[in-house]
Amino acid sequence: MKHSRGRLCHKVPAMKIDETVSPQQLAQQLDRLFTLAAQKVRLIDKTWDASKGAPVFTVQGNYTSKGWTEWTQGFQYGCAILAFDATGDEQLLQLGRDRTLKQMAPHVTHTGVHDHGFNNLSTYGNLRRLMRENRIPHNEWENHFCELAIKASGAVQANRWSGALVREPSPKSAGSTSLGYIYSFNGPHSLFVDTMRTLRILGLAWQLGHKLMHEGDRSADLLKRLVLHALCTNQYILFHGDSQHVYDVRGRTSHEAVFNRSDGSFRNRSTQQGYSPFSTWTRGLAWAMLGYAEQLEFFAAIDESRFASSVGLNKAEVVKVFESAAKATCDHYIADCSALDGIVYWDDGAPGLTKLGDWRSRDGEPFNDYEPVDSSASVIAAQGLLRLGRYLGGAGTRYLAAGLTIAQRLLSDDYLAADPNHQGLLLHSVYHRPNNWDYIPPGRKVPCGESSMWGDYHLLELAVHIDRLAHGKPYLAFFDDARS
Repeated sequence: MKHSRGRLCHKVPAMKIDETVSPQQLAQQLDRLFTLAAQKVRLIDKTWDASKGAPVFTVQGNYTSKGWTEWTQGFQYGCAILAFDATGDEQLLQLGRDRTLKQMAPHVTHTGVHDHGFNNLSTYGNLRRLMRENRIPHNEWENHFCELAIKASGAVQANRWSGALVREPSPKSAGSTSLGYIYSFNGPHSLFVDTMRTLRILGLAWQLGHKLMHEGDRSADLLKRLVLHALCTNQYILFHGDSQHVYDVRGRTSHEAVFNRSDGSFRNRSTQQGYSPFSTWTRGLAWAMLGYAEQLEFFAAIDESRFASSVGLNKAEVVKVFESAAKATCDHYIADCSALDGIVYWDDGAPGLTKLGDWRSRDGEPFNDYEPVDSSASVIAAQGLLRLGRYLGGAGTRYLAAGLTIAQRLLSDDYLAADPNHQGLLLHSVYHRPNNWDYIPPGRKVPCGESSMWGDYHLLELAVHIDRLAHGKPYLAFFDDARS
């Protein structure tokens, strides 16, 4: 297997993709998940003390908080809204509406995080979408309320802006002479790969006609910032397999890129949650897979002239970069990171993997003694594969099949938390392995058997997405597509 110029790697088995699985074949598993979700949304709401902050991950099956940043509350209430989307249970809709109204306002104006797309599109965005789909009665004031929250959230996130020095325009950033990024909670020097999935809040705010206003009535275009951030991520976070860098494997992602704020120049790759800057933290990879694929769907709904007017770049050149990034990250997941069944461990360079022997030739093993799997990375990646596959049409059938293969595995008894006393939905999720934050059960050596709020939300989002594909329902998208 040739990964980069002049460097050969030992041939290893890739993920085993089931080319026969279809959305319709998953119907029974989806119905089971939706029933569990309705039960557990109510259970968490009944038992959770909101004064503790947002629930983050489970310990012995019960959700707990973990102070770092408040990035999961939108997933909590978003699960209620998605569970209504799937079941039509009006009580779940009311729960999601009420909690959004009472609890989510601080997230709209939270100036300290890069997570606005996670919190606010999962709540305000989903409520607005359901109105536009005529799934719930259209209320003009509620619609304006949700749209105002989305506009404000997109602008607040866009205001976390650092410019990046461009010494020489690169094809990896569509030849742009200016770049920048929405900086992470680490500070203005820090670009996180995670933000690729939260960028969609800027996209919808832009589509709603909003812009960020600075002093002197100077305005910043939200679509332009979205595009420049993603181009910067492609150039400095993704590896492209075209250099002499010893770890340059096409599609590999670092967690973080660090810039010198004296002049905006790129300095180095880094990581907060991965094993190293030169291995693949798999949830970061999944954020990139889904982020680029979803933005490609969004760009397809934007007229070329309007795109150029906002961004100042040729749409076709930008799309070419995004397509390359989406394919590279998805290919890396399939060919280099996943176990045989499509499940990934938390980092493809985790040192304990060597003790598992030829782990790539076997299904993922949640109960091994050396390194944990991360089902949340797999569920995010599955949606990215499905979206890229649909976007590519006939050329994307392999990606579609890979996404459905992973979904089928995650909906099985091995990963679905069927125990009614367990508050989670998706088992074997990992939050922060280097910091040892995740619960390790007695008698075990690595985290296993627990859930996370982002894993549960993305399992539900994936399931709603597949259910709509299976039954010919409106395509699940965060933006307004007049072509649909």
